[in-house]
Amino acid sequence: MDAINPLIPSGYDIAWSVVALVGAVLAIVALVSLARSARHLSARQALGWVLLTIFIPILGPVTWLAIGRRAHGMPPREA
Repeated sequence: MDAINPLIPSGYDIAWSVVALVGAVLAIVALVSLARSARHLSARQALGWVLLTIFIPILGPVTWLAIGRRAHGMPPREA
């Protein structure tokens, strides 16, 4: 009889954990970037970006990092 060990997570549990971790890291990076760019944004724009980043988990932070910073005159980071 094949018994499944409940202590060893299956593949989809590991995959979703990685997706959740990546989403959390992206959200933190985007929120820190938003906080640093507060002087370039109005209060309404900043609130909109924060809400987008929080409520749309992966797409919101990626949108801010890819488009939002450049659209609001933020200089690109030097490597």
